[in-house]
Order: sequence, then C-alpha cells, then structure tokens
Amino acid sequence: MSSDPQANESQTPRFDCVLRAWHAHEAELLGFLTHQLHDHTQAEDLLQDVFLKSMRLGRGFCTLDNPRAWLFRVAKNALVDFVRASKPFSALPDDLAAPVNERAAVDELDICVQRNIDRLGAEDRAILQACDVNGLTVRVFAQTHALGLPAAKARLLRARQKLRQLLVAHCQVQFDASGQVCCHSASSTH
Repeated sequence: MSSDPQANESQTPRFDCVLRAWHAHEAELLGFLTHQLHDHTQAEDLLQDVFLKSMRLGRGFCTLDNPRAWLFRVAKNALVDFVRASKPFSALPDDLAAPVNERAAVDELDICVQRNIDRLGAEDRAILQACDVNGLTVRVFAQTHALGLPAAKARLLRARQKLRQLLVAHCQVQFDASGQVCCHSASSTH
C-alpha cells in the first residue's frame, strides 16, 4: 500500500465523503447507541453495521443533504432491529391449534404485483423496485439518478398510479370504503 496520501485518495474516491462523515460523527453515534443499549460492546457491533451500510451506499452517500441525519436514522433502525430480535421467545403449548394459512387479501397480491411491475416501462419499474420494494428513500433515489426531489416524487406517484391501474385491470383488485384492498382475483392471467 502506498504511503502517499494523495495516491490513496485517488484509489478510493467513492469512499472519501463516507470516511469524512464517519470520522465526524462516529463518537456521537457510539455514544447514542451505548446510551440506548447500556452495553458498549453491543453498541460497537451495531456501529459497525451502520458503517458497512454507509460504505455500501458509496457515491449515493456523497449526495446526501445531511449525512449525520442519515447515519443516525440507520443507527436507530439497527437499534430497533436488534431490540426486536433479542426479545425472549416463549415456548408454545403442544396442544395449540395450528394456525389457518389464510393471508389477508392485500398479502395475496404479491404474485400479481410482481407480474404487473414487470409490465411497466423501465423507468417506472426502476423507481418502484428501488423505493417500494427495496426501501430506498425517494431523496436518495433522486440523488443517485440525477433527479430533483420533486421530479422523483412525481415519477414515483405516476408509477404507482400505473401499477394500480394494472392491478385493477389484470387482477380485478377491489377496494373497500376506506380505500383498502378488500379482494382480488389471484388467478387472473390477463
């Protein structure tokens, strides 16, 4: 490895902004996690998860308006996931009846949704997959696709409307009075 700092920077340009933000906020993030968990070792483990997520975002991290806020949101989500996973489980009694395998109507839509997302144009499919399926924020999607936030929001809204029309047409989706999916035809192959 070269001892020339400029040579190292040219080899890792996509991580410069991540490392700068990390060094600026690492101690504060560790303090937050330690305070919440009351366990310094576990807080350090979660902090490493946050660091890895920021590195995975790569160039997208460099376009964030507020890297500190993003880091804290990721830390909070990691904390929530950890707490949920560490809750104790109780053994179920042997005579407990097996649950009926009925899924809510909206949950049964997964096959139809995927089939109809595939029918959309590339731009609509990309934003729905990124934001609605993979959980990317609209802001990050906009930044990583050289879009303004209003343009990305409008694109996502149009894509959702197109998908809704396809679901109504091809899966006979129906809505109740409150706008919730009440039923559909999962076997439709239009």
